[in-house]
Amino acid sequence: MSHPVHDHLIVGAGPAGLQLAAELQRDGRDYLVLEGGERPGGFFEVFPRHRKLISINKPHTGSTDPEFNLRMDWNSLLSDDPTLLFTRYSERYFPSADDLVRYLADFAETLGLNIRYGARVERVERDGALFQVTDGTGAVHRGRRLIMATGVSKPYVPDVPGIETAEYYTDVSVDPADFTDQRVLILGKANSALETADNLIETAAVIHLAGPGSLRLAWQSHFVGHVRAVNNNFLDTYQLKSQNAILDGEAASVERRDDGYAVRFRFSRADDFVKEIHYDRVIVATGFRFDASVFADDCRPRLVIKDRFPEMTSAYESVNVPGLYFAGTLMQQRDFKKSTGGFIHGFRYAVRALGRILGERHHDTAWPGREVPAEPAALAAELLARLNRTSALWQQFGQLADLVATAGAGLRHYEEVPVDYAHDTGFADAENLFVITLEYGPDHDKIDPFDVTVRRVRQDDAEDAHDAAYLHPVVRHYRRGQFTAAHHVAENLENEWDRPAAHHEPLTAFLAKALADAPEAVR
Repeated sequence: MSHPVHDHLIVGAGPAGLQLAAELQRDGRDYLVLEGGERPGGFFEVFPRHRKLISINKPHTGSTDPEFNLRMDWNSLLSDDPTLLFTRYSERYFPSADDLVRYLADFAETLGLNIRYGARVERVERDGALFQVTDGTGAVHRGRRLIMATGVSKPYVPDVPGIETAEYYTDVSVDPADFTDQRVLILGKANSALETADNLIETAAVIHLAGPGSLRLAWQSHFVGHVRAVNNNFLDTYQLKSQNAILDGEAASVERRDDGYAVRFRFSRADDFVKEIHYDRVIVATGFRFDASVFADDCRPRLVIKDRFPEMTSAYESVNVPGLYFAGTLMQQRDFKKSTGGFIHGFRYAVRALGRILGERHHDTAWPGREVPAEPAALAAELLARLNRTSALWQQFGQLADLVATAGAGLRHYEEVPVDYAHDTGFADAENLFVITLEYGPDHDKIDPFDVTVRRVRQDDAEDAHDAAYLHPVVRHYRRGQFTAAHHVAENLENEWDRPAAHHEPLTAFLAKALADAPEAVR
């Protein structure tokens, strides 16, 4: 059975698929979402296994500005309906995954999104200029463009001999009583591993975590996929000598025996010293990866980062399959372990950008923009007002930017453009282009924010703003694609860049100098 040709086929009705569907529907585009389950958000019906999200939920911010409040609301999707906010579903700072499942179902139903449920994709092929997608019922769906919003749905399993005999985070028991007095090894050092370890602290005799890389803490790296404080209770049990440990090395082999497992380790900090350790249970919690198995050879996307993610252009399109785009956590290939592209509070804005990219490329719809003052002081005031409330630039730090570009006889302001996309497209040809981002300093992840002996730039210090490690605005100027100068706005404790001497006046001076050689119309 074959269906009509759609302009856009979206695979997956998780948060990213719903966000893109909402964007396309608002813009009057033709689309269809294919979802294997019977309701949206099926991934969150299972994961995280212990049902507590690490995406924060803060209904009470003291502000009535909906844009600002999205900075503290990491689970809501974007829409024109002010009632479709996750903060209405839970008061908990770390809410239950079940609440997110309810929210996603209501989002889809309230907006009347075009979703075909029970249509699990089994095969993706090319038929000339079209994508041909076959689902589990045998139905064939055809589309001019295909957007994969499936997330990272398969466990990532390291190439370790014998690892297939272990248990996996995806289906291991979550009942601590099942591990009473046992020696447990958890392979992995990120949140799924720490979440699992914390669950077993009260019952397991010994818990070891192991992995070749260094354990990274999110409060220091500012990457929310690193270990979050809510999951780091296990670290106390290690450092305070409570039988648990973190092994800095890789498993060389896992051998299943009658009395448990014998695991050989090659330690990173001991000149490749190898030691065999016995365990009752071994759990693999090493993350997830993109499942490319449904693609025919002639349209299989190229994979990168240990084959965990599809490689994509600055437009979120496959580098080797034209017309194949990616939405959601897959977008983190563009900012892997640098920003928030792998999480709802980050990719909701990247998906909105993707909707605009599709409009530019395939529907002759220009990126939305508005005229702004060309007078430097007025322009500085407008930019600072925007920076004081934007959630998109706050969440997608260093990845999304507001642009101010010469347009005809004036300047236009374009919001939330992917930085690399801006440089790869016509934006870069402008006589004057200002790229405005929020960024941490280059060595921010090497600084312990709780170490009072480490010198840091004073807040509102305009003279040393370029050395700031904390999140602050950066304005870069380009003339016809050539970088000319950058201005760092002084950091502020409460992220309020509204001081005349510290913020407004230095930015005004920078803008005035950058525009000094511009055509008369924008002086």
